[in-house]
Amino acid sequence: MSAVPGDSSGSSKGGSSSSEPVVFSPLEQRLGRLCKTLTTLFPLWVVGAALLGFHHPPAFLWFTDTYVTWSLIFCMLAMGLTLTFEEIASVFTRSPQLLLLGMVLQYSVLPLIGFAISRHWGLSSSLAIGVALVSCMPGGTASNIVAYIARGDMPLSIMMTTASTIMAVFTTPLLTSLLVGTLVPVDARAMFLSVLQLVLAPVIVGTAANQLFPRAVQRLRIYTPLAATAAVVMIVGSMIATNVSVVAASGLAIITAVLTLHSCGFGLGYFISKGLGLSDRVCRTNAIEVGMQSSALAAVLARKHFPHDPMIVAPCVLSACTHATLGSLLAGYWNLTSKDEEQ
Repeated sequence: MSAVPGDSSGSSKGGSSSSEPVVFSPLEQRLGRLCKTLTTLFPLWVVGAALLGFHHPPAFLWFTDTYVTWSLIFCMLAMGLTLTFEEIASVFTRSPQLLLLGMVLQYSVLPLIGFAISRHWGLSSSLAIGVALVSCMPGGTASNIVAYIARGDMPLSIMMTTASTIMAVFTTPLLTSLLVGTLVPVDARAMFLSVLQLVLAPVIVGTAANQLFPRAVQRLRIYTPLAATAAVVMIVGSMIATNVSVVAASGLAIITAVLTLHSCGFGLGYFISKGLGLSDRVCRTNAIEVGMQSSALAAVLARKHFPHDPMIVAPCVLSACTHATLGSLLAGYWNLTSKDEEQ
């Protein structure tokens, strides 16, 4: 049987419930190799989009929030196509300790780093509050997309994002109160609806399609990693383009602070997991989930609860651009270097 050409994410068992092999035509195999090659150049596309968005914003300004939302939904649907319901259930039945560890890492590593940076980086009080606020956020939807391209553990990644978002209703107000000194409440209903719309619903639809039409989905998965890559590239370019003034005016101190925050998150998430003897696939997943928090939620909360101090939003915007770029670079590297048999 020909392997699914260009499939850069699915697990070895997550594709098809059919026992019959799927034979790909020579054209499909060539297209699969082309898509895989273009996907492994992911870091190059992301850096190029960031530079183009900064120096020529009109190239991405047309890519509005509506397009971003639907791109995220598409990416989550594509992830669902690589999963089965048994794999999703296994996160709770066979390895609940991994989900618990992920929650502990998400709500300890970045908040502690954010606290240290906000107190000792020499930032103004407004920028320090913004950094602390970003560090208290749950995992972002973009982390699932990056984990998908990085060949991470997709059931674990999706469940970590979902669980951390639900927990954020309690943990984010508590952590922001401790780090910022101001209670920042979270709209529980809005957060749940956001997770349902952007994460759970499209993943469930994709997973159902994979189980109901496995042979058709195997053929479709030739193209979905590259399509997800293109979506992330457009999102990064849009983030930069719509916030050029904030990025340009922020100054070196806050840029290095945010870069350090997320770099430490990625690094500690990976190496703590490695030190615990976890598989490289789980280590990659934890690194991404710890390093990429919901900066968009932080920006919304900053605007709502600190309306008279717009500079608090600056670290949130920089955070979104930074973790998307760093995460994309890591995803491209891991996609290129990780072994297929891990999946």
